[in-house]
Amino acid sequence: MAISISQLKRMDTIEKVVIHSVDLSLYLVSILVDQKEHYITDAKGRLLRSHNILELQALFERLPVESMVLRQQSAYDEMVGQPVKTAANTMEVPLGNNRLGGAGPNDGQLH
Repeated sequence: MAISISQLKRMDTIEKVVIHSVDLSLYLVSILVDQKEHYITDAKGRLLRSHNILELQALFERLPVESMVLRQQSAYDEMVGQPVKTAANTMEVPLGNNRLGGAGPNDGQLH
């Protein structure tokens, strides 16, 4: 399920913002609300994405966010000759508030 940026700005509380590290310097964003994860979409309905993690953090600076993390899954367990993975290899790193000054020059129009 997806939530638009305009819906996001009307929320009372956002339990967790997850910035997904998808590829080399490519990030997608989801939020956790009522224990359910929702990806964020822009005004055109496309998944919110950016090559700049600080730009994404700035977008959430003035919103009621309880926590923010960077999530990454390692591809190294898919290497030839390695045993079949038995557990998730997801890593979450807490991100603090960098006081970046708001939504930035694009004001929610990230690409």
